[in-house]
Amino acid sequence: MTLSDNVTRIGSVDGDELYEVALTAASGAKARVLSWGATLRELRVPGPDGSLHPGVLGFTELDRYLANPSYLGATCGRVANRIGGGRFTVEDRSYELARNERGVTHLHGGTRGFSHRPWKIATVAADAVTFTRTAPDGEEGYPGTLDLSCTYRLLPPGVLRVEMEARTDATTPVNLAHHSYFTLDPGRSSHELTVEIASSRYTPLDALKVPTGEIAPVEGTGYDLRTPRRLGDSGITYDINFALDQPLGELRFAARVASPQSGRTLEVWTTEPGLQLYDASMLAVTDKGLDGLTHGKHAGICLEAQNFPDAVNHPGFPSPWLKPGELYRQVTEYRFS
Repeated sequence: MTLSDNVTRIGSVDGDELYEVALTAASGAKARVLSWGATLRELRVPGPDGSLHPGVLGFTELDRYLANPSYLGATCGRVANRIGGGRFTVEDRSYELARNERGVTHLHGGTRGFSHRPWKIATVAADAVTFTRTAPDGEEGYPGTLDLSCTYRLLPPGVLRVEMEARTDATTPVNLAHHSYFTLDPGRSSHELTVEIASSRYTPLDALKVPTGEIAPVEGTGYDLRTPRRLGDSGITYDINFALDQPLGELRFAARVASPQSGRTLEVWTTEPGLQLYDASMLAVTDKGLDGLTHGKHAGICLEAQNFPDAVNHPGFPSPWLKPGELYRQVTEYRFS
């Protein structure tokens, strides 16, 4: 391909060329995005004085993204989050998937989900890039050939907009999720942040972190974040899906994260029915982070807009099924201020 000024070849994997795209918004916000896993590597947003502040955790070395066991910045699918037992049934046929989490649970699309495969650059501009790929029938055990696109777009003054689309030639489950670890105070714990989530219900988990099928009220639990709450005050860790209160399909407010130290805030607006809050309690330790940071427990916070985990096995959850002739579309905005 002919490279534009903001596209750089950074290597190859199994004969597939890998690229990094540098994005710049009119406001000065900047991002770097990799074609490997359609992954956000770096995001910097302007503060009140015009200086740029880190917005996500990232790695200095490409090899870290090729492994990326914690999915930093990646696009997860074909089904993000967990599928209990790594199996589901659709149209009277059962499917067995890789059990890539502790040998019992299917996580983030399997052994090599969308997060660990090369994507192609379809279009690129100064402030936006669209990646595409085709996931063949049977990839990671899923039915149907899936045509995908993922667009990253910087909007002023400090907004990252992520748009994902998919079409299929056979009925298949689809649940894509962006998996950045956001930071408002690099080097500080996510449990120091104040978090608000527009959700009166959540999906309780079993011992394997798979939903039980219940959609329970948050009232009286540590998951009641309807008013801003310091994460560390609850005494629990967070890796849980919230059922958002607003109508499905509309871009609406989902969450707000604020730093008492810096005064920086991050809002999440999404079309999705669920939001997974993960406080990075199991984030792998590395000293290869951007800006000289050491990643580890609670180094960032994930806000994964998504369908409910294990929706393939719970008819009471929003439908995960995409059929021929239908369009899967997700829009999520991360708004810094």
